[in-house]
Amino acid sequence: MIVKIENLVKRYGDLIVLDHLNIEINEGEIFGLLGPNGSGKTTAINCLLSLLKFDKGNIEIFGKEMKPTAYDIKQNIGIVMQNVAVFDELTVYENIDYFCGLYVKDKKERKELVEQAIDFVALKDFVKFYPKKLSGGLLRRLNIACGIAHKPKLIILDEPTVAVDPQSRNNILEGIKRLNAEGATIIYTSHYMEEIEQLCSRLAILDKGKVIASGTKEEVKGMIALGEKIVVETFNINEDHLAIIREIPNVIDVELKENTLTIRQKSGASNLVNIMSFITDNDISYGKIYSELPTLNDVFLEITGKELRD
Repeated sequence: MIVKIENLVKRYGDLIVLDHLNIEINEGEIFGLLGPNGSGKTTAINCLLSLLKFDKGNIEIFGKEMKPTAYDIKQNIGIVMQNVAVFDELTVYENIDYFCGLYVKDKKERKELVEQAIDFVALKDFVKFYPKKLSGGLLRRLNIACGIAHKPKLIILDEPTVAVDPQSRNNILEGIKRLNAEGATIIYTSHYMEEIEQLCSRLAILDKGKVIASGTKEEVKGMIALGEKIVVETFNINEDHLAIIREIPNVIDVELKENTLTIRQKSGASNLVNIMSFITDNDISYGKIYSELPTLNDVFLEITGKELRD
């Protein structure tokens, strides 16, 4: 086990930000840490890094207690925070060399690591550029290179794809997969559920400082009442039809917006055949019809009752 957080409590006066938080992260995982703003994610990360004192609990990393002076632990951690943190007066190469130099003193070894990091994030053509001359996507890639150049065993990525173009986003996500394939354990926070679906092997959803759901993606999806969703593109359905569909067993909700009918069902139920038979028997014209299982976004909204927001 790489990370173990037990009964972590953090208060600001009467406000409880972390309420007996428990999280375990295994070696080799990409672990998703999710939650609405104010749920305690950033506070938990700051406590994990010993950047913030907490009131109660215990944190272990690599099997050792994490403390502000635990430099042997910290040198094996890489941090890429949401806000880009580089020096404007240094070039791309100089920035990566500086941050790598905080952990690696041998110049020859550091030079090799810096060059590897530059190749890894595909910034070879920009090594002499200053940050102000870089696009948002290139800045994000520089930020990642600065955080991972020293080859840490544990990498914390906090919203690394915020406000970047699709090409840069794909580049970053592929890079994260490669980091993991090379042996790094990754803690990943994001408001983009499709990224969590794509990357993470396990996840935890926080709200009000507590873990309210955790497990594999399949386990977390199984915790909610919502099951298969049927979507029909239809052109002549009426309120009488909708009333009958609502009475079909295991149907939770029926919604018609413009020409799109959405039917939500209870977990474990399947009504696709019944819905198609009803549409055919009642001469309801339709275009596309398909069913899909709950997404992580569905899970998030049902469990927290809040929309994701930046």
